[in-house]
Formats: sequence, structure tokens, C-alpha cells
Amino acid sequence: MMLQAAAPVPRKAAELKMVDTSGGQFMLSAQKGKVVVVQFLFTWCPHCQDTAKVLSKLQSELGPQGLQVVGMAFNDEVHTQDTAKNNAEALKFKAYANFPIGIVSRDTVLNYLGFSVLDKWGVPLMLIVDRKGNVVAQSKPAGSPELQTESSLRVMLTKLLAEK
Repeated sequence: MMLQAAAPVPRKAAELKMVDTSGGQFMLSAQKGKVVVVQFLFTWCPHCQDTAKVLSKLQSELGPQGLQVVGMAFNDEVHTQDTAKNNAEALKFKAYANFPIGIVSRDTVLNYLGFSVLDKWGVPLMLIVDRKGNVVAQSKPAGSPELQTESSLRVMLTKLLAEK
């Protein structure tokens, strides 16, 4: 059995897409020119909810400079064929977020980040893409608190937003 290593950083961002709770489609490739923060989350997770509040604050403050935050829920109970149920769960999470929230599969998240199903990881998992479409930071399986703390995120995002 071959174990997959976490995807290298930096790297060109592969396509990542979802349909959000309003029915709009989010495509990472369409965000080129913006700094994008993706929060991969579980809708019931208190830590994900707290992180969403931080990201909402940053979206409000830094959005006019080119920041786009997006949330992608991937807990098993929301990734079903029942679109109405999926949207209801994601909409509950919208109470914590002022940015688009949608549903993706667990396989999509783990493959995108280069994690093995054998890795131990916790949520939220974070991904940061620069204006040129490069993944410049992502959560490690063992955790990456610097990608969830307002002060460290603010420093990183301000630096990325200053790049033209």
C-alpha cells in the first residue's frame, strides 16, 4: 500500500468547485486575481464555527482589497444525494459566516490536500491561494494553528493582498 504525502506548498492550485447555499457556483479558477481562503469544515464543529467568525471579520475588512473567503462543508451527514438536507445544514452554518458555504465530499477534500485516509486530522482544514492561483499555505494533517488564528492570518493575508 502506498501512502500519499500532503500536497507540496507552494503549488499551482488545481480546480476546486462547489455549489453554495444560494445556488451559485464557486470555482477556484474564477477567483484568479484575489487571495482566497478556503475553510474545509464540519457544520456541527464549534471550532469551525469560531474560525468562521474570524474569517467573516477578515472578509469584511479585507474583502475590498481582494480577499475572498469560502467555506466547504464535508462532514458525512451533509454529503448526501438529498440537496435540500445539504442546503439546510449549510444554511445553519451561515449564522457564523458572511461568505459562501457549500458542500463537497470528504474524498474531494482529502485528495485536494494530499491527505491519506490513514492520516489523523482535525477540522477546520485551511487552504490559502494567492492572487496568481498558487496554493501558498494549507493545513497539515497534524494541525496548523497559524492558519486559524486571527493575528497570524491577518499578517499572512495582508502581505498576500499587498502583492500585485
